Amino acid sequence: MIKASSAEIRRILENINRFNSTPEEGEGTTRVLFTEPELESRKYIKSEMEAVGLKVTEDSVGNIFGTLEGSDPTLSPVWTGSHIDTVLNAGMFDGMAGIVCGIEALKMISRSGITPKRSISVIVYTSEEPTRFGLSCLGSRTMAGALTPEDMKRLTDKDGKTLYGVLTELGYDVSALPDVVRREGDVFASLELHIEQNRHLDDAKIPVGIVRGICAPTNYEVVIKGVQGHAGGMAMEDRHDAFMACCRFALELEKLAKSSQGEYVTATIGRVRVYPGAVNVIPGYVGFSVDIRSIDMESKEIIMAQLEKVKAAVEEEYGVSVEMRLDNHDIPLKCSETVLNVVRDVCKDTETESMELISGPYHDSLFVGRFAPAAMIFVPSKNGISHSKDEWTDFEDLATGTQVLAESLC
Repeated sequence: MIKASSAEIRRILENINRFNSTPEEGEGTTRVLFTEPELESRKYIKSEMEAVGLKVTEDSVGNIFGTLEGSDPTLSPVWTGSHIDTVLNAGMFDGMAGIVCGIEALKMISRSGITPKRSISVIVYTSEEPTRFGLSCLGSRTMAGALTPEDMKRLTDKDGKTLYGVLTELGYDVSALPDVVRREGDVFASLELHIEQNRHLDDAKIPVGIVRGICAPTNYEVVIKGVQGHAGGMAMEDRHDAFMACCRFALELEKLAKSSQGEYVTATIGRVRVYPGAVNVIPGYVGFSVDIRSIDMESKEIIMAQLEKVKAAVEEEYGVSVEMRLDNHDIPLKCSETVLNVVRDVCKDTETESMELISGPYHDSLFVGRFAPAAMIFVPSKNGISHSKDEWTDFEDLATGTQVLAESLC
């Protein structure tokens, strides 16, 4: 096997990073699904796939496949890949590293004169980030049968456009959306490379993480309704302050996550809307998001049950109403031991130092794992920073991860 080229990985990553709707200095990278920069980056990635001899296809939800054909293409294929869309004001590595390293891995295999028995595809999954339509992993969810055409007609962006409508406008064959769904046996195995988005590898100075499990989110939208009033005119004991009730709810949520007996549990309130939002007005309404993640369903469901008690206690203490709407309740993934053992063996054979990790962030592999044996390789994130313009992964670390990926895929 020829060596991975850090220079080639850097070249393509920097080229992708030019497709950006926030190019001003210091603003980071923003590339939202089916906006002009994202559509142009799709064209560019296809050209890079074709340049290394991959067969390029695209399905009805916009997943892009670059395929190195095997000696027996009738066999179920092996997959790798990630995404090219970003959150707002992001970095240049999250998702994109998995695409670029996947292309480099298939180039390495091909140019080493190796013809794999099974075809291998590097996939650009449509919209792993929830930036435009408020739901993540649109392409891989559709593959897993967890996002139907009817669901797509209900998903809207800030302008009121539906995902189904946007796909139609762009010329995708929405009548073929049912064909996107994969079933067990359709894919032999999947291995995704990604930056860690945490600091374990960086702190330990270890180049490769072997991911044994991926946490999955449970998401609520919560609304607290109190009584709006004058900040000076209403005494403290007479208030039904929706924001103070929200703060109590947030602190109790934090306690539940910290006291959980689960192996890895997080809880976050990331978006808060306070009405009316005036300096001298007691808020009468607060809406906020809740994100609960764990490596196992039981830990999440224990917190969900405890939140009902928190809800009742907050209502009683503050004299408010609390409405909780469950929007999403995804299943965590225990990565395939078969795939993990391949990666472990490659690390051992190539004398590449590695450590085993749990992924707190979730990825397209979470949904691919519903129909295929799936696992992930992590490479270090400097200081653990991600979803930020300061996100950084050394190109040599990407090359090391690519070497392990290529050896594992074939």
